[in-house]
Amino acid sequence: MSFFAWISLGLTSVVAGAINSVAGGGTLISFPAAIAAGLSPICANATNAVALVPGSLASAFAYRRELISDHRWLVPLIVPSLVGGLIGAFLVLAAPPRVFESLVPWLVFGATVLMLLRGPLMKRVGASGPPTRLRVAMVGLGILLMGIYGGYFGAGIGIITLATLSLLMPMDIHTMNARKTLLASIVNGSAAGIFIAKGAVNPIAALAMALGSMTGGYFGARIARRVAPRYVSALVIAIGLVLSVLLFVRGVGLSS
Repeated sequence: MSFFAWISLGLTSVVAGAINSVAGGGTLISFPAAIAAGLSPICANATNAVALVPGSLASAFAYRRELISDHRWLVPLIVPSLVGGLIGAFLVLAAPPRVFESLVPWLVFGATVLMLLRGPLMKRVGASGPPTRLRVAMVGLGILLMGIYGGYFGAGIGIITLATLSLLMPMDIHTMNARKTLLASIVNGSAAGIFIAKGAVNPIAALAMALGSMTGGYFGARIARRVAPRYVSALVIAIGLVLSVLLFVRGVGLSS
């Protein structure tokens, strides 16, 4: 890998890390950049997953104040995130990607619509008060499915996670973002362990992308915390819609 490609990957990952700290979708920037740098699709996917872990952890650290508040409802979601990431990583190494990739645009678009309608949905499911055991179980199942998808590819897991968390209990967007970044780091971390063990990661590219995602993740989260929640919510929905269009176009390109 040339020095220019290494620097380009790092700078691209700064932007991806910042986007992930707000809503998710940074993979749609960092993954094509890894492909352009000469990595195979499987290697680019695995390397991207490894590189996103430091960025997610940096974002979670920037959101540490929100994580501490009422954290007992976060603990039950850690295990499904871990298990889902492991399952997704095994799938990407063992199963053909075309079928699952065809579902990706619909998953992200559906999650974005869910975010857009989360106010009425929270009232419908009774999420106006403390979480019930049934609601926690349902959200845990959603986080498990998110983890499987995140371990497999991961574009838009932030949108999906935010939409799922919105059904748990009333939270402002910053609190949801804090929990999202931690759960995303667990998903990516568990998947990264599998990819590293199987030798699917390019260590040089992973280092450049990790440094970039960590920088973008930390400063992106700090900037997002200073913005009014309604503006961040609007940005989340806008990113989700743009990401959906890009994924649909990408799917058409793959099938043509």
